[in-house]
Amino acid sequence: MFLEIAQIDIKPGQEAEFEAGVAKAAQYFKRAKGCKAMSLQRSVEKPSRYRLFLTWETVENHTVDFRGSADFQEWRKLVAHTFDGAPVVEHVHKTFKGF
Repeated sequence: MFLEIAQIDIKPGQEAEFEAGVAKAAQYFKRAKGCKAMSLQRSVEKPSRYRLFLTWETVENHTVDFRGSADFQEWRKLVAHTFDGAPVVEHVHKTFKGF
């Protein structure tokens, strides 16, 4: 399993629209091949910054399967206009769990 972390900065004043778009797009991620979990968190210190967390079975489920799908295009239609720059995306895997 891999965790995708997407840091997304939103144009000031469009946070509510972005959050609504993410909620509408949840269905696309839920049915994506290999996608096991999704959550969105908002920064306290920088309220226009969000982190989208998605758990994938493989990195390719995200980078090939999802990004090449019509659902990816629908996701972008819902939220891309609210972005203040390109999202910063990385994939990580757990190496240690303390508790």
